[in-house]
Amino acid sequence: MFGLMDILRKAQGEALEGLGFGPTECGYEVLASGAHWRLRDYGGPNVGAALLIVAAPIKRPYIWDFAPSVSAVRYCLRRGLRVHLLEWTPPSRRDSNAGLAEYAGQAIGEAIARVPQETSGKQPILMGHSLGGTFAAIFASLDPGGIRGLVLLSAPLCFQPGVSRFRDAIVAMAPASLSKTDVVPGSLLSQLPALASPETFVWSRLLDAALSSADPLAWDLHLRVERWALDEVPLSSQLVHQMLEWLYRENRLCRGTLQIGQRTVGPSSVRLPMLAVVNTADEIAPRASVVPFFDAMPEPDVRVLEFPGEVGVGLQHLGILVGREAYDRSGPRSSHG
Repeated sequence: MFGLMDILRKAQGEALEGLGFGPTECGYEVLASGAHWRLRDYGGPNVGAALLIVAAPIKRPYIWDFAPSVSAVRYCLRRGLRVHLLEWTPPSRRDSNAGLAEYAGQAIGEAIARVPQETSGKQPILMGHSLGGTFAAIFASLDPGGIRGLVLLSAPLCFQPGVSRFRDAIVAMAPASLSKTDVVPGSLLSQLPALASPETFVWSRLLDAALSSADPLAWDLHLRVERWALDEVPLSSQLVHQMLEWLYRENRLCRGTLQIGQRTVGPSSVRLPMLAVVNTADEIAPRASVVPFFDAMPEPDVRVLEFPGEVGVGLQHLGILVGREAYDRSGPRSSHG
């Protein structure tokens, strides 16, 4: 059933793209690849800081580079950064046992090892949005020596009960049968959050569509987000199982009990400067999903910026990446604790 749904969603996405709402990405070179990942190099000056973006695992990475006017990648390039991006590719059936150790540990580690070869030995700043930021934080807990700092955009780190209605709903609805498949279809990964929290993934998007319709720029952005939302990446069943059980249900990362290979990691392992941006209108990664992690760090060097959200972004969870105000706003409110 979900295979057919994947086909239908792909057809819908291609229809929107045919109407002009597909991505217009800037050029890049693929530097390295693995069983379920590729490392992109967008270029930029070698004299600037190196940046490694970790894309979220469920959707395609062009949310970082929609169009010349809406692009976090181009924003960073214009500010003199040398930009790389780690994207996730569909796993084969023989890679269905790849989990957090292979994604947040091995793949990020191999990408980080490659970046200094292209940037005259510079250690990169690690940046991630959503679960891409969660993976980046796991790596920073595992091996902080290879990176200069960590930037988290709407990235949940704490999954204790009550931190958000979305967290509680996803834990209550997550089916145990996911671990019995080899590869989890992208359409299932999209439908599960929609069923768990329709107010976040259905009704808020309909409201955003209504509010955007009177503003051509907001409407154009909304339809681009809708096209992206139909473009999923299947994941290994092991990774999906560990994200749902180890992170969302058991909160192992924030509790400091997450086992990655032979290491147990958590907030006490992180000794890096960190910047976290939270959208106060976001139900998926609210402020309460990051601050407990920072409070548990032994020597926190953290700045938290709050962004109020805006119209036209489809899902508020995406606002910090694609919203016009996110790029124009010069001084969001900063706080911690």
